Formats: sequence, C-alpha cells, structure tokens
Amino acid sequence: MSRLRFRISISLDGHVAGPRQSEQNPLGIGGERLHHWATALASWRRAHDMEGGDVNASTTVMEESMAGIGATIMGRNMFGGHPGGWDERAPWNGWWGEEPPFHHPVFVLTRHSRRPLVLGQTRFHFVTEGIHVALEQARRAAAGRDVALAGGAQAARQYLSAGLVDDMELHLVPVLLGDGERLFERMGDDLHGLSLVRTLATPAVVHLKFERRDARGPVR
Repeated sequence: MSRLRFRISISLDGHVAGPRQSEQNPLGIGGERLHHWATALASWRRAHDMEGGDVNASTTVMEESMAGIGATIMGRNMFGGHPGGWDERAPWNGWWGEEPPFHHPVFVLTRHSRRPLVLGQTRFHFVTEGIHVALEQARRAAAGRDVALAGGAQAARQYLSAGLVDDMELHLVPVLLGDGERLFERMGDDLHGLSLVRTLATPAVVHLKFERRDARGPVR
C-alpha cells in the first residue's frame, strides 16, 4: 500500500505560519522565512518552472520529497483560506495560480461540497466525508505511488492523531515567529508511532525525518 508522507517547515517556536494569515498573505507575517531554504534550491525552482538556484546539502532532501508522489491531500486553508461555502457564480480558486505545481490529483478537505476544479495539469477534488475517505480516494488516484500530505497544520494534526502518517519530515528553520499557527497544538506527548530515523543539519535548516515502525522495522 502506498505511504502517506508529510513534509513541512517549522520555526524554532513550533509555528508553520505566522500571525494574521489572509488571502493576500497566506503564510502570515514572517511565514515566508520558513521556506527560504527551499525556494533557493534549483530542484524546487525547476518544479515551479523557474531557472537558477542552489545545489547544497538540502537538495537531496528536496528531491526525495518530490519523488514517487501520485496524489496530494491538503486542508481547505492550504488550498485557499476563503471561509464559508463556495460562491458558485464566482468560486474562489485558491492561491495556486493557473498552473499549480502538483501535476497530479489533489484532494482538499472541506465542509462544503464543490465540483472538481482543473487548473493546468492539476485536478482538485473537494472531499466532505473526512480524512479517511480523502486518504482512500488519494490512494486510488495515486495508483501505487505515495500520497503527500501537504498541510496545513489542522489537516496534519488530524492525520497524525489518527496514526495515519507513515513518514514525516520536519524542516526546522532557525527563526522565531512569536505567534501564528502551531503544528503540534493539543497533540499530546507522543508522535503516534513515528520514530526519528535521520537528522541532517545545515546552516539554513535542520531536516528531521521520522518513520512509522512495526515489528519488522520501518515502513519502506
């Protein structure tokens, strides 16, 4: 069965987005600093049809995170934090632009039903039946490849608390945001079966990789 893989950048004080998130500033005040290590990489820039970029110790981590993904799950806020139901006359299409970087099916967790949305090579499906149904649909669409859990924090907490995440990589960035959205808010004192298997430290970010283990060892 395909794995559910979760990757996210996080500040030293536990935030994955800064305060005052909005449609104009989806990562909140200071939140973009969490991703400077990634957006500077040549591998990230290629995936977003951009030229140039760095090749360094984080390159392998980035390439590994993008490889073998056949579908993505994300929360409503990450698709585009527009509250309430969808305006059928002029529905909000999120903040991914006309050509989102996924190029595979994306399943959006939401309380409000909506027809699928196609933008470029990405098809967004809106799932109202909860996290388990979204994961079932994403695995079918992935056709044997893995499923990426893109976030945001609320969606990630639900999958982590349910013990459904097979591996997780935290990109720990040496900044303090002071306020904003915390990843592990009300999560308890364990990682629900995930164990640390790799640490890679660079001046810009520390990559902490966790995998689910069973009696035979880590899931591969």
